[in-house]
Amino acid sequence: MSYRAVHDRLLGGEAWRWALEALAEPGLPAVRHPLGFVCLPLERDGGDGVCIHLWSDSLAHAESTTSQIHCHSWDLVSHVLYGQMRNVHVAVTDAGPEATHRVFEVVSGADGDRISPTHRTVRHATELIEVFGPGDTYTLSAGRFHSSVVPEGGEAATIALGRGRPGSRDLSLGPLDGAPHHVSRQPLDAEEAAAAVRLITAHLT
Repeated sequence: MSYRAVHDRLLGGEAWRWALEALAEPGLPAVRHPLGFVCLPLERDGGDGVCIHLWSDSLAHAESTTSQIHCHSWDLVSHVLYGQMRNVHVAVTDAGPEATHRVFEVVSGADGDRISPTHRTVRHATELIEVFGPGDTYTLSAGRFHSSVVPEGGEAATIALGRGRPGSRDLSLGPLDGAPHHVSRQPLDAEEAAAAVRLITAHLT
């Protein structure tokens, strides 16, 4: 199903129904994302993509090598299937000698993420915290720094739709002395991926 079709069903109030249909497909792949969630990639067409994201302490998750504060090269539409999501907007300012973080560029490929330090050093501050619950949909423009936070011990799942914006880059804040490095995406084995699907499905039914 295309990005547009999923988007239309989401706005039409059928997000949960679409999610159940998508999760019923056998052998869905799943990977541990460095931002702390499990990603089930469902559609990819050029710069458009549709995934289901799952935050759960019942599944092992990957750790970020930079930080949770990042910005996308694509416009995000996120729909909360269950749980609570906090979208924390972050103001990032160039800081010179008073900088606390360096901006890193993240280039994703089939073999993982290539993470490279840029010359930009910054400070950051929380600008706005939005709180969303089941059935809520929110958007975030490409290039806006933020972090997605689930309350400690909580669980949540979202449908994430991304539409690439030409000229934008995926960026993350990291340590000032961070070196270039490569991070491999960790796929879940078949048993864990099936467990992730069952967990989401159980919440939706």
